[in-house]
Amino acid sequence: MSPRFSELFTTISSPINEIVDQLGANDLPYIFPVHPNLVHFTIGLFAIGIAFDFAGAFYPLEKRVFRYLALPVTRVGFHDVGWYNLLACSLISFFTVGAGFYEMLLAVPLPGVRSVIGQNAIDTMLWHAVGGVALLLMIVAMTIWRGYQRFVWRKDYGRQVSWLYLACGSLILVLMGVHGSLGAWLASEFGVHITADQLLAAGADLREVLP
Repeated sequence: MSPRFSELFTTISSPINEIVDQLGANDLPYIFPVHPNLVHFTIGLFAIGIAFDFAGAFYPLEKRVFRYLALPVTRVGFHDVGWYNLLACSLISFFTVGAGFYEMLLAVPLPGVRSVIGQNAIDTMLWHAVGGVALLLMIVAMTIWRGYQRFVWRKDYGRQVSWLYLACGSLILVLMGVHGSLGAWLASEFGVHITADQLLAAGADLREVLP
């Protein structure tokens, strides 16, 4: 970038400056970041949904154990849990991604820091944002696929889901783990929305400013 353009960009006032007096030490207008909590909600719902569909798929091998333990478990019950958890995951994930973009816009990463894989903060945030949208689309596609299997294609089968569906669900869980590492580095390495890190970067004494 030429010096002329660099000087131009430094003179542009950020819209964040208009609400800076409403932000706390974690650079948010509220105490705790919302996105990380919704992320774990999304992951948990998806993981439970896939796990229970696996349990329903392998029910013929498990039913003797359930009978021995006198557990009133049915195959359709496993698949019901799988379907409703995936449906809830699909709905909550829109709020997860929305909260992520909002909090990313307010992010102030620590300067001069790189992640364990050598990325700077901006690259990490961009990859995390793109990955989040991609995962949202995958989850929605899986929900539509799951719905067609439940209500159309496999409605007369005991096993509501195909093996390909279960394999894709397992792959998405792995991708969620990799993608989640980017978000974890934003907090642990770059101090994004971490109150203590931001206060230390500002030269504050934590013993004085924190209760």
